[in-house]
Amino acid sequence: MFRLSVEEYAERVADLPVRPSAVQVEQLQWAVHRVAAEDLRSPVDLPLFRNSQMDGFAARSADVAGAPVELPVVAEIPAGAVEPRPLAHGGVARIMTGAPLPDGADCVIPVEDTTDAGDGRVRIERGRGIGEYVRNRGSDVHSEEVLVPAGTLLEPRHLAALAAAGVAEVPVLGHLSVPIITTGAELLPPGEPLTPGRIYDANRVALETGLAVNGIGVGLRRRTSDDPSEFAAAFEEVHRASLVITSGGVSKGAYEVVRDVLEPRGVEFGSVAMQPGGPQGIGVVDGTPVLCFPGNPVSTQVSFAVFARPLLRRVAGLPPIEADAAELAHAVSSVPGRRQFLRGLRTGGIVEIVGGPGSHLVAAMARANVLVDVPAETTELAAGETVRVLPL
Repeated sequence: MFRLSVEEYAERVADLPVRPSAVQVEQLQWAVHRVAAEDLRSPVDLPLFRNSQMDGFAARSADVAGAPVELPVVAEIPAGAVEPRPLAHGGVARIMTGAPLPDGADCVIPVEDTTDAGDGRVRIERGRGIGEYVRNRGSDVHSEEVLVPAGTLLEPRHLAALAAAGVAEVPVLGHLSVPIITTGAELLPPGEPLTPGRIYDANRVALETGLAVNGIGVGLRRRTSDDPSEFAAAFEEVHRASLVITSGGVSKGAYEVVRDVLEPRGVEFGSVAMQPGGPQGIGVVDGTPVLCFPGNPVSTQVSFAVFARPLLRRVAGLPPIEADAAELAHAVSSVPGRRQFLRGLRTGGIVEIVGGPGSHLVAAMARANVLVDVPAETTELAAGETVRVLPL
């Protein structure tokens, strides 16, 4: 049985042999929220060709410098036009947004700056200089420039840029699949009618969504009672995975089903000098890393943020979520001897503690957006003092 500091236990978690995901090639529509496995370069210049930024008239700036002037409309250039004829001196071409500029034209007069003069002529009310309302080829990105860097969690905006460059598929890190087992005879899935002594299972949802937003696929989900045979059967179903996460059943009391089943198989259980989240379990079973979190819902969420999230983001190829600093909005008292992760609401550079230290206060956890890290030796913090905060 171990007794470790937060840093010591975090090092043990970081050293778990979680296998990195293999690279897969995915079509763009299936690559959303996957991680780019390499720098994704544009195969073309964007824009692809010199084109109009506005509906209006392509012109030579020298011909409209004396505006207001009337000029003949000598051509129509819709979007999708192929190689429009060069623009002669003294004329303008009606042009649509995105349409290619004809050779000779060096500016676009927005339609709002013109009036119809009749007889195929247009009155230019305001002249424009060279390059105004013109999108030059490659002004967004040049061919072979990095369009999306490696390690980017691909969002619709990234995939749209790749599509605009003609990229149809991308190499991404394969989904790391992490099964979850939540334990407790008292647990019910949300939505079912409550019966005496039962509570709803918040941990399964917290862990599933925590995995998803950190680039990890969710494997099999299981919910078991405190029957060792039931938990053992569930573990056999899921344990051939990159990592298994459990919640509940890790303390020293009776009905600690996770500890009872996994301790004989090499998982080590003990305590970390923190609150909430003190009881923890860690090990490798048949080559599969296992993390066992305490069952109180806030303890599970804090354990995930402090220990599992850094490991999973690293394996998923995502940048770490770094702690930073904020000033306390009010004085805080802390229990001596245990490092506290209090729930806080940060607004700008100020953080306010929400709720108490209890590991059951899920509503306070929901109002928080950071964990306020209070060192074990600290018992009092004054308003205005700077504290370390970890974004949730």
